[in-house]
Parts: sequence; C-alpha cells; structure tokens
Amino acid sequence: METLKAIEARRSVKSYHPDHQMTDEEINKLLTYTLLSPTAFNIQHWRFVVVKDPELRQKIREASWNQAQVTDASLLVVICADMKSWQKDPMRYWQNAPEPVQQALVPMILSFYKNEEQLERDEAQRSCGMAAQTMMLVAKDMGYDTCPMDGFDFEKVADLINLPEDFLISMFVVVGKPVRPANERGGQLSLDEVLIYDRFE
Repeated sequence: METLKAIEARRSVKSYHPDHQMTDEEINKLLTYTLLSPTAFNIQHWRFVVVKDPELRQKIREASWNQAQVTDASLLVVICADMKSWQKDPMRYWQNAPEPVQQALVPMILSFYKNEEQLERDEAQRSCGMAAQTMMLVAKDMGYDTCPMDGFDFEKVADLINLPEDFLISMFVVVGKPVRPANERGGQLSLDEVLIYDRFE
C-alpha cells in the first residue's frame, strides 16, 4: 500500500475478530519496521510488551474498563519507554557512525539529559508516539486495523506487566481484523483552522 493511502485508510477500530491470530512472522515484521521510527539522539527509548498470555490479557482488560479490544484483537502491544536509556551504554546508539560523530554525540547525550527528569519523560513520550504511528501504518499496510489506547489504569497495568523502575507506559496499540468497517470520520478540522504561519497573533 502506498504511504498516503495507508494514512487515509488508517482508522481507530474497536471491534475485532477474537479468533484471528497473527503469526510470529507477521508480529516480527510489524515490530521490525516499527524499529525504524525516529528517536531523539537515536536513543530508541521504546520497549514493546507483546501480551500473549490470555489470563494476563483478561486482567489488563479489567484494568481497561472492560474494553473488548484488549482481549479480542489479535495483538496487544503495551508501548513502554526506558527513561534512563540515555545512560545505558550510549555508544551503542552510534556504533555504526564515523568516529568523529561518535565523539561529538555521545558526550552530548550524557550532558543533555543529566538532571533533566521532565526532558527524559517528554523525549520518551515523543519517541513512543512516533513508534505507535509507525506501527499503525505498517499494520494497515499488512492488512490489519489498529487502535491506540490510553483508556486504562496505568498503575494497575504497570503492576501486571512488572514494569521496571524508571520506565513508563505510553499507550497500548491493539492490532487485528475488524468485525465491521470503521465508522466515517467524526469531524475533521479544516487546514485553515489548524495552520499557523510564523507565529500566533
């Protein structure tokens, strides 16, 4: 599918065929392409928790106000971020770059995030958001529908997946085959309303 067509066709779908399963090859393809998403300093904060255990998915559904897509979709991905990834051997993020690039960027990473907890969190959320959008477009190209979700109890889900300290949960993305076509778009703002040149009045 062409990129523009995938963007036009991607919709948030809530109802999925519960019996449809994605193959391991499909899941690996989806996530491999998702890894090509951009991140600040190439830190790649994201961690993707693919929840396969049916009992765990049911508990996560209960922590998501019983939204059916949590268990009915073929795939539930909890998109998380390691907010301290910038500290963890940052040379590996630039291991294939020329040495002058490594020497410039690695110290810059360490100084940029030091003692900047809000910046750590902001960067992690931005990275996860870009990864989620990539994942949804790749899924559409593969013939699947998706729904990004933040309608759940973050603390309960963190406990259920044993989220490490200094990690955050950004959102869920569910992937699957829809029971019915997506509804028409509810109402799109015009470009004139959202486009500002140079500065706000």
